[in-house]
Amino acid sequence: MAEFTYRGRDENGRLISGKINAGSSRGAVENLQSQRVVVLALEESKIVTAEKSAVSLRTLFPQKIGDDDLILFTRQLYALTRAGIPILRAMNGLAESSNNEALSTVLADISQSLISGSDLSGAFRRHQKVFSTIYVSLVQVGESTGKLDDALKRLIGHLESERETQKRIKAALRYPMMVIFAMAVALAVITVFVIPSFSSVFAKLGADLPWATRVLMGTSDFVRNNGILLLFVLLSSFFGLRFYINTQEGRLWWDRNRLKWPLLGSIFERIALSRFSRSFAMMLSSGVPILSSLNIVAESVGNKYVGNAVRSMHSGVERGDRLTNAAAATGLFTPLVLQMMTVGEETGSVDRLLDEVADFYEEEIDYELKQLADAVEPILLAFMGVLVLILALGVFLPVWDLGTAATGRG
Repeated sequence: MAEFTYRGRDENGRLISGKINAGSSRGAVENLQSQRVVVLALEESKIVTAEKSAVSLRTLFPQKIGDDDLILFTRQLYALTRAGIPILRAMNGLAESSNNEALSTVLADISQSLISGSDLSGAFRRHQKVFSTIYVSLVQVGESTGKLDDALKRLIGHLESERETQKRIKAALRYPMMVIFAMAVALAVITVFVIPSFSSVFAKLGADLPWATRVLMGTSDFVRNNGILLLFVLLSSFFGLRFYINTQEGRLWWDRNRLKWPLLGSIFERIALSRFSRSFAMMLSSGVPILSSLNIVAESVGNKYVGNAVRSMHSGVERGDRLTNAAAATGLFTPLVLQMMTVGEETGSVDRLLDEVADFYEEEIDYELKQLADAVEPILLAFMGVLVLILALGVFLPVWDLGTAATGRG
């Protein structure tokens, strides 16, 4: 965004001047006109070298809009809306005060859309990478019912719940990933640098070497002689897998098989089902029709395979099936959860029961994450023990045999 210096007259005809941030001169004029300012002169402010360097760096390394940024924006917009501040004025103020350059640019564009006559949900929909389908849909419901502040309050709870779930997963996986990384580095150093030193010594002695030593020496020679090829294969496999996952078919394959991973698969499945239950309950309680809610939620569960199952629920309900029967046909929900859905349908409180289902899944996620740490630790210790044993047999057993033979000759 650029800074413009302006002179003009306010609605009372008084001369005024000041500065305004906007994406272009036209945007600055439109912003001023929305504030009932008649623009007499407009000039772009000069940017010092340091600011130009900062802009160029932001162009090369653009900021990302993270979960914390989106939660903070939603909280601020909720407070301003609840206080009765006009939405255009609120957007302009948030765009100018945001510390995130990317979010500031998005909010400035939203302001321009509002000036052009778009509604708030339509302006949000222009930035689908920032605002999810659920976010836009709830804003649209809030606009149509005149309860935008209530919709924003629900979104704050939804976004904070998503953030806490991601934090719990990262915390549970941090220790295993650090140990695996350290073991991989240690193994690479031993293979490339340590074993070749022993290999030269053993070759000079000309003695018969144990099988473990021959395996280590052969592995080390292969890695050193074909290191570039191995690196190329690994990088090609990694980027090829990422490219395939970004396709529709690849994403479905990845998400379906991810649910079958040992230790982690059940956690991923419960996270997706928890998101479905919480989001579906939020949409229903906001007044969104059940078929529309299923379509929206299918895009937000974070797993394409589970999303397709939710779409099959949509097809079943559309044909006239009960929600519980459509959910049972997917094979994803436990009998206890299906029973809670049945009670919700019979009592007309599906949204409240689905909230309880989400609580149930989150409790299971917390339990399994704790179990994950307990299960991963002995596996890593056993792997490290096997690795140390192989290295000991391969490196120290020949030295010990040679020492024994030398002592016997003495």
